[in-house]
Amino acid sequence: MSPVNNSNVVDAEDVPRDESLARVEIALLSVIFVGASVLNTALLLVLWRQRKQMSRMRVFVFHLCLADLVVAFFQVCPQLMWDITDRFVGPDLICRLVKYLQVLGMFLSTYMIVVMTVDRYQAVCNPMVKFQRARTRLNIPVCVAWGVSVLGSLPQVFIFSQVEVAPGVFDCWAEFIQPWGLQTYITWTTLVIFILPVTTVVVCQVRICRVIQINLYQKSRRQQDSVGVLPARASGVAGMSKARVKTLKMTVVIVLAYIVCWAPFFTVQLWSAWDTYAPKENATFTILMLLASLNSCANPCIYLLFSDQFPKRLARLLRRRLHGRGSMPGDTTRVSTLYMSFKNVSEAK
Repeated sequence: MSPVNNSNVVDAEDVPRDESLARVEIALLSVIFVGASVLNTALLLVLWRQRKQMSRMRVFVFHLCLADLVVAFFQVCPQLMWDITDRFVGPDLICRLVKYLQVLGMFLSTYMIVVMTVDRYQAVCNPMVKFQRARTRLNIPVCVAWGVSVLGSLPQVFIFSQVEVAPGVFDCWAEFIQPWGLQTYITWTTLVIFILPVTTVVVCQVRICRVIQINLYQKSRRQQDSVGVLPARASGVAGMSKARVKTLKMTVVIVLAYIVCWAPFFTVQLWSAWDTYAPKENATFTILMLLASLNSCANPCIYLLFSDQFPKRLARLLRRRLHGRGSMPGDTTRVSTLYMSFKNVSEAK
């Protein structure tokens, strides 16, 4: 699942794998794959049915679901099958395509969060920007995220290939110029997929908090001179609407979830690349890298938790499922109940 790890670098020693660790990897990847697939597919269907009422934020969430589905089906799933078979099964073309799609999911999920955060920054700090108010069918930030992801993943096609790792044994591995090729690749990947995006979103969030703080200060000064009443739709945060405050909070939580999930992954990658004595087949390293994909499960959960009346909808879903336990085989009660419960979830605008 990683851009490159110790199991698919051609200069690594070809040693038998730890079968106990492999079973843990397979179990963990299976759970992540099922969770990410079900959660993102369900949310995607809900948003698609409400596409005529798509707000700007819903468009970002819609494409973030698509990005997380790319991670589930083209990053987690191939890695799961790879762990089951031990060796990559497929021709050179499939090897290159799989490696391209694995990094495409990482790029796309990351940069969709970036453009979402930048959009919230524009909404709060530069509300009069023309493109922010324009009602066009083409969402430029989303197109930028897709474009950067498609182009940024292209080096994978040339770096990875089907390599003979032993007489008559082939695998999908990477060949690097020694001794600096691997370090350069890992460092560059960490820079463009983690460090630069995280720096961008942190700067945007700090600026947003600063603007809100200034607005609150100015508002309190004005209230000292004259007593004013806020509009009914206004929240207590600088007079912004409750919907906007909610989307800001949701964006912050999504960013924090991304950092928590991916920081250990890239830390392990850098350590393995730059430290000659770093443990190459350490179980902790492996689990930390696999847990990074939990971010694709967390994003839809965060969105649903910030949706209006979600706890009530969840309680209603559980009650209906309990009542539907006695349904006969072939009965569609449970399926329709689950579908309608997701359909009725209302999200933050």
